[in-house]
Amino acid sequence: MRTIAEINDKINRKKAVVLTAQELKAKVAEEGVTAVAKQVDVVTTGTFEPMESSGAVINLGHTDPPIKIRRCWLDGVPAYSGFGAVDLYLGASCPVEQKEGEELKERGGGHVIEDLIAGKLVQVRAQGQVTDCYPRGTFEAAITRETINQFYLFNPRNIYQNFIVGVNGGERMLHTYLGPLHPRLGNAVYSNAGAISPLLNDPDLQLVGIGTRIFLGGGVGYVTWEGTQHFPLQKRLPNRTPVGPAATLALIGDAKQMDSRWVRGCYFKNYGPSLMLGVGVPLPILNEEVVVRCAVEDKDLVAPIVDFSIPRRVRPTFGLVSYAQLKSGRIVIEGRTVRVAPLVSLYLSIQVAQELKQWIEAGNFNLTEPVCQIPTERTFLPQNRWTEF
Repeated sequence: MRTIAEINDKINRKKAVVLTAQELKAKVAEEGVTAVAKQVDVVTTGTFEPMESSGAVINLGHTDPPIKIRRCWLDGVPAYSGFGAVDLYLGASCPVEQKEGEELKERGGGHVIEDLIAGKLVQVRAQGQVTDCYPRGTFEAAITRETINQFYLFNPRNIYQNFIVGVNGGERMLHTYLGPLHPRLGNAVYSNAGAISPLLNDPDLQLVGIGTRIFLGGGVGYVTWEGTQHFPLQKRLPNRTPVGPAATLALIGDAKQMDSRWVRGCYFKNYGPSLMLGVGVPLPILNEEVVVRCAVEDKDLVAPIVDFSIPRRVRPTFGLVSYAQLKSGRIVIEGRTVRVAPLVSLYLSIQVAQELKQWIEAGNFNLTEPVCQIPTERTFLPQNRWTEF
């Protein structure tokens, strides 16, 4: 029906018709797929959820005399320094390094990234490898995002295409990456936005690929490759949506353009730090099939209920549950009603899609043609073998 070039021409003229995923689903229910496909140019999706496989690449700039950093801490959080002399990688889930006798600090790389994006001062402490080229041995300073060269997020795994529902069938409280799970099925937690989530609206990754321009942390970002633990061969329903964790994406974006409203450090008790991140993906309405996929509703999407009390890689499940049931706040497990809470912020996920919609309507955000598709045949390899050396 239309091409991305044609859609971009309408965006540049501020004539593009843009709906959020939530708005599009309502419009399809009222007017049908064919009518909506003729009227709408772009649908925006969004999520705001923990994405711990994230981090920032930072180039400090050379000191005088120069230093070849080999150990470094940013506000007490270790940063990886095993490549360029003053290049660093700060992992969002890396905790503050604790000194003996110190009280536990509920802080990590995600908090430091948030502070830098917010324009706050961050303390750098570095130790160098002394060489003829780099004679300096130590370095301490305070930095901001304005006093460093590069500061960009490069995230190995973001926006899972579906996830799990966590419960605890055991006898003691469990502290997990989904937060606290109360014993004897005391609660359930899920971490996907369901029908408004980006990749559930493009289940076969026909629209999203390498080079796709996205909303990342309040700035412009791009899809760079498949994410780690990418598993597109997950079992799927007839509507092509997966029944559990499936595709993932690696993302990149200039953190100097980002907004700390959409990039927030967080901490899970007895688990560790992470990063709450807002990601929005625009989907071009190229034909009616796109509308059919984007019309999927929460009642048509399912996730597995996983029992975390069994300490194994493959844990038992209590079957599948729809996102409509999850968002109702109550699910039934083996005849028992269990309270449910989202780890994802559904309100802010909707706001991400709304803000991206506004960018496009204002002519400030064009769509991109993927330069390559994301692999769709990738298997998932567990560590089932151990070799002794």
